[in-house]
Amino acid sequence: MNIDTTAIVKALAKVIDPNTGQDIISMSMVRDLSVEGSNITFALELPSLNNEYKSDLNFACIAAVQGLYPTANVHVHMTARTPQAQKQTGALPHVKNIIAVASGKGGVGKSTVAVNLALGLKQLGATVGLIDADLYGPSIPTMLGLNGQRPQVQEIYNQPKIVPLEAYGLYVMSIGFIIEPEQAVVLRGPRLSAIIKQFFNDCLWPSLDYLVIDLPPGTGDIQLSLVQTVPVTGVVMVTTPQEVAVIDAVKAMNMFLLPSVNVPILSVVENMAWFTPEELPYIIYYIYGQGGGKHLAEMSNTELLGQIPLVQGIRESGDEGKPAIIKLDAITTQAFEDVARNVAKQVTLRNENLAPTQVVNVSH
Repeated sequence: MNIDTTAIVKALAKVIDPNTGQDIISMSMVRDLSVEGSNITFALELPSLNNEYKSDLNFACIAAVQGLYPTANVHVHMTARTPQAQKQTGALPHVKNIIAVASGKGGVGKSTVAVNLALGLKQLGATVGLIDADLYGPSIPTMLGLNGQRPQVQEIYNQPKIVPLEAYGLYVMSIGFIIEPEQAVVLRGPRLSAIIKQFFNDCLWPSLDYLVIDLPPGTGDIQLSLVQTVPVTGVVMVTTPQEVAVIDAVKAMNMFLLPSVNVPILSVVENMAWFTPEELPYIIYYIYGQGGGKHLAEMSNTELLGQIPLVQGIRESGDEGKPAIIKLDAITTQAFEDVARNVAKQVTLRNENLAPTQVVNVSH
């Protein structure tokens, strides 16, 4: 029997890894493929040998190969990914960069920045996902015009997986897709952590260049669950110019810079930097003061890479579900495009000069 290894690889590419929703070939899970006569042997690398899908994957691989060569003897050796590799990949090995958008206090426009940053990265040609991790106040469904929509559920090996929704070319997940808009979210820490982990482990994310995480304000359970679940490439801090916002932002920033967490700060975005009347675009009023973003950037040893003006159209676009960056308004579109371009540059520099972030262990 003449066995073609290329045909075997194509057959195995139809086997789906239930942890990521990607095929086992593109996820580089198949190792040491060899053929001797009618014997076909290869190793299948799993996150852990205690993986609940181990048996399903074993039979799926054998069935895929024997669909081509019915009389072949297929031997699948299960191996575990090394602890070091597991720390570096976390739950989403097929996502290249995970960017957290954080703030110290609410009301600074963090979700607006997250949405328009994600869309700006998409416009640069990247494949981008967006997670609304602000579980108490999910606003992403409104900002992307997805209110009332529900994600589909797809079964893989009899296990339900959530398929993220799509808007403007982004892949999006939010608790707002699951609960009613007026429903109060009353959850304790362990349940909050479980939901965040579900967004990573139980959603079928495609291969992404960037996954943007819109975090709630502060330094609570959701932030800790994030860094314990996935390796965060870096953080974009959002503040307004006023001192009270900067004071709280410093606390949030310092959580990520703790030695036990060690997630780099990519940049600072100063929102509501000045007020510009629509009819007088060249008139500037510094309603919230000046210098807060620059001060925060200096404290975090990074750069102020974007200043977003306080423009009525930004608020209107968020309420309408048509983000400001796609409305082609000269002032706001340029501001958000600059943020996206600068963040992309910072991610590249971070990856060239720093070791990959690892999933961390945090003592409660």
